[in-house]
Amino acid sequence: MPIYVNEETRQFHLQGNRVSYIFHVMRNGQLGHLHYGKRLADRSYQHLQREEERPNTTYVYEGDSTFSLDLARQEYPTYGTTDYREPALHVVHPDGSRVTDLEYVGYTIVAGKPSLSGLPATYVEEDSEAETLLLRLADATAGLMVELAYTVYHERDVIVRSARVHSEADAPLRLQRALSCSVDLADRNFELLQLSGAWIRERHLYTRPLVPGLQGISSTRGTSSNQQNPFLALKRPDATETTGEVFGFSLVYSGNFQAQVEVDHYDCARVSLGINPFDFEWKLEPGESFQTPEVVMAYSDEGLSQMSDTFHELYRTRLARGQWRDRIRPVLINNWEATYFDFTEEKVVELAREAKEVGVELFVLDDGWFGKRNDDTTSLGDWVVDRAKLPNGIRHLADRITELGMGFGLWFEPEMVSKESSLYEEHPDWLIQVPNRRLSHGRNQYVLDYSRQEVVDYMFTAMSQVLSEAPITYVKWDMNRTMTEVGSLSLANDRQAEVPHRYLLGVYELYERLTETFPHVLFESCASGGARFDPGMLYYAPQGWTSDNTDAIERLSIQYGTSLVYPLSSMGAHVSAVPNHQVKRNTSLETRANVAYFGMFGYELDVTRMSVEEKREVKQQIDFYKEHRSLIQNGRFLRLISPFEGDGNVTSWMVVSPQGDEALVGYYQTLSRPNQGFKQLRLRGLDPDATYHIEGEVGEYYGDELMYVGLPLRSETERLETSGQGESLDFDSQLYYIKKG
Repeated sequence: MPIYVNEETRQFHLQGNRVSYIFHVMRNGQLGHLHYGKRLADRSYQHLQREEERPNTTYVYEGDSTFSLDLARQEYPTYGTTDYREPALHVVHPDGSRVTDLEYVGYTIVAGKPSLSGLPATYVEEDSEAETLLLRLADATAGLMVELAYTVYHERDVIVRSARVHSEADAPLRLQRALSCSVDLADRNFELLQLSGAWIRERHLYTRPLVPGLQGISSTRGTSSNQQNPFLALKRPDATETTGEVFGFSLVYSGNFQAQVEVDHYDCARVSLGINPFDFEWKLEPGESFQTPEVVMAYSDEGLSQMSDTFHELYRTRLARGQWRDRIRPVLINNWEATYFDFTEEKVVELAREAKEVGVELFVLDDGWFGKRNDDTTSLGDWVVDRAKLPNGIRHLADRITELGMGFGLWFEPEMVSKESSLYEEHPDWLIQVPNRRLSHGRNQYVLDYSRQEVVDYMFTAMSQVLSEAPITYVKWDMNRTMTEVGSLSLANDRQAEVPHRYLLGVYELYERLTETFPHVLFESCASGGARFDPGMLYYAPQGWTSDNTDAIERLSIQYGTSLVYPLSSMGAHVSAVPNHQVKRNTSLETRANVAYFGMFGYELDVTRMSVEEKREVKQQIDFYKEHRSLIQNGRFLRLISPFEGDGNVTSWMVVSPQGDEALVGYYQTLSRPNQGFKQLRLRGLDPDATYHIEGEVGEYYGDELMYVGLPLRSETERLETSGQGESLDFDSQLYYIKKG
């Protein structure tokens, strides 16, 4: 029984595998937080709520100088009644008041996990996997109801939270802040971890100690963004990959978000996540409800690795959905870096034929197949084949490629429009825009207004027609610019601040309709690479394009940081041509593959221009990946050496099977160092009493030796003899396959 309720003390205890989350009803009817952390036995913890008189403090009750919300740890704080920290909920009432006082009304416990209307969310396949507490709060004066949802999974160290705000007022309410969760931790002895960066250097890991005041991350771009990711973690200063306490918070949302920690004057750390309150307002009519996205909270008392394990397994099996969730993903080749916009049907078929010869299973035709799309200034929105390039149409091309024994995939950018397009000529009002304001562009394109139902319906019809007419098994869904001049010509003046969230609801609806209609299609999300690599997208597309940067050395940092939250099954990772198109670096074909193996594997290059020897090497790479892709897709990913620590010259990681009977280890060196000594790499996740063999090498090792002494790495002398890089071991990599027995 994971949810315990003490009716007498009104205490609620959510108990997961190794985690407890405990709160109660305080004497003013509001919810007070008692404990979040290591699992505790179920008993009364009321004594953890402390009250006493303090100078320069305001108090709830006249004549009582002990009870103040300024001193209390709370569960879903509001504004205006002695708490001066930032609240989870901020409402403007019809009389102009901003004071809200939510008092406990009652609760319901349901088996399993209810879905969220119109929003992506984690789920259960059997109701026996989890229980959900639905807690009802009310401000009777304001006519406001709030339902807090808490799901606890029996066998996972995870708590999932969201809130639904409902109006019973006689006039509209205005929500100016409706966050998904708020947690008041008892101290600030933590370091904050965040995943930040920019285009082609997304999700780098940054760490900083908590200090008094506000600290956090956010996005106002209309997407979760290349710059930030809707995730933060708090770890104890002595926590490592394998030891110490860590709290991870991940928002299942793809738009403007806020994830922050506020440390108050008593060193209480308030963690809050949800839709970014900046430039947000929601008009709530009488009888209407507003549903917040959900937050997944993962607790670990064994370091960052255990936290990542929790996120990986949950997101891979209980967030991603559909036929492709568990199916082995195909090795693909994308023509973009091979041809850009300049291709013909014969060139495409030639690329596919050569790719098939080396073992590629899926050919993806990228941007340029529609309208008059010879550059990025035209045709977005007109999803009709360009007969100048493909005179026989998409169906004929797809048939030719499938006849080769390959799958066929297609690129779309359905959220965008070019001014030079039939769609814009017919519907200039369908753009995100503000009247009488200059319209900014990005990549010569503009954002369609997905807050309008007719836009969603139009795009569903346009894409469905293409997907129905040809044997298409994969869609790359791109989005190459963020929002400016945010407004909708279809919404009233007092609803303009609703546009970003309504836009996301429209995108989610289109994804839902397409994945239901075409369940056989593997959707891969992409937004200028990693601008929307988030849990919300993972619900509809089980893999995403991790970054537009395909350089192997840069990908070490990107993929390492991404792995803090997201499983390998969600990361598109490809081998591209050199010099790399983003950073102009030359790396060996071996190193490019050794990095890309740790993801959903593919190629971004012109295979017709490769030498015979290069094609032979690519075929060997694909054969190797196919042999081990089940391990890579479903195994446990473990970080061994961080590129964000020390001088960052070495990175290492591994993936190990759930049974610990096989593992794949990657070791990467950015720059060669002279006269290095013998090195050993400590592995993890193996059976300490079992013997293991390393493919291609003589001898055997026990698991305890490999984990506690280390795997003997190949020496620089040996590597120089086999590297094929002359006298340099810059951008070098080593790969080890280890098997029990």
